[in-house]
Amino acid sequence: MCASLKASLPEVAEDFEIIVVNDGSKAKTVEIADRLVREDGYIRGIHHEKNLGYGAAIRSGIQACQKEHVFFTDGDNQFDVSQLSHFVPFISQYDAIIGFRLNRQDSSVRKANAWTWNRLVRLMFGLKVKDIDCAFKLFHRKVFDDIQLESSGAMMSTEILVKIMKNWYNIREIGVIHSPRLAGKQTGANFRVILRAFKELFRFHKKMKEEIE
Repeated sequence: MCASLKASLPEVAEDFEIIVVNDGSKAKTVEIADRLVREDGYIRGIHHEKNLGYGAAIRSGIQACQKEHVFFTDGDNQFDVSQLSHFVPFISQYDAIIGFRLNRQDSSVRKANAWTWNRLVRLMFGLKVKDIDCAFKLFHRKVFDDIQLESSGAMMSTEILVKIMKNWYNIREIGVIHSPRLAGKQTGANFRVILRAFKELFRFHKKMKEEIE
């Protein structure tokens, strides 16, 4: 992923940084990330001593960003990051450009979970986007200066998009090619991950209602 980013980013940006967030991985992620940091001045590493959740990893990465724009994606190489070149031409017109997966390459269980989650979130918040949790998103940094992120789990993308909508930022959606995962193990279908996401969802919905009232 880092090699792909290093090859693609010079095509769309004169200045960039790559931030690798290790969320308490028990694999050799620490050693690999630290080696990449030593070898390449564009790469910085952030390590959580224990697993804090997907949302916490996203928050740590965003907080560490020092550039004018923020792009985030997962590290499993299911997206060709060169597709970022399709997003950049619109960044002067939109505050956020978010991808939606074309022909999503996940298991039927994950697709069913995603379909249910998307419908529920749209119903609860009136969020009209095609693919809420697609991990291919580009933002102006000012967006994160104006909104405070709190989610630690899989609720993160929902929270970002709902708060963007609430603050009247404009969004553009662009389709991105999604490839099969070739290595590692996905945790999105894990019961504990799902339960945590629903707990955060209803807690967040309650808070949003209280703020409106």
